[in-house]
Amino acid sequence: MELTSVKRKPNGSLLRMRPRQQQAAVRLIRAICSNYDNGNCLLTDSVCTQEILRNVHCKTFRQVLLEDKDGLKLKSELIRDDTVKHCKNCGKPYRSKSNNAKYCTDCAKETQRKQKAEYARKRRWECRKVDVVEASSRNAYKCAN
Repeated sequence: MELTSVKRKPNGSLLRMRPRQQQAAVRLIRAICSNYDNGNCLLTDSVCTQEILRNVHCKTFRQVLLEDKDGLKLKSELIRDDTVKHCKNCGKPYRSKSNNAKYCTDCAKETQRKQKAEYARKRRWECRKVDVVEASSRNAYKCAN
C-alpha cells in the first residue's frame, strides 16, 4: 500500500490534536493498530510517537486507523478543525463549528436582520389579503398578530 506524505495546514505546520482528540487517538491505537506492542511501534522499532505527541504525523495512523470505521469520527473532527469557509456575502475567510454556516459573524447579524424584516413584511401582506377576503364573508377571520 502506498502511503502519502504528512498532511499539513496551509501555513506548513502539522495537524494538531486537542487533548480529547489525543485521548481518542491513543485508545484507537491501543485497540486496533497492528504495529503497536505495549507502547512500542514495530515499524520504527522504538516508542510509538503518535501515542505521545499531539501532532498527526504517523502515516499508518492517518492512512489505516483513521480510515477504519472506529476512526472516522476522530478523522472528521480533525478535518473540520482544518477547514476554512468563505463568507457568502463579503468573501472573508472564517472558521465555523457548524456545517450550515454561510456567513461570517459580522455579516450573519446583518443577514438575519434583513431576512427577519422580509419575513415580517411578507406576513403582513398575507394578513392584508386574508382580511380583505374574509371581511366580505360572514365568518370574519382575523390574522393572528
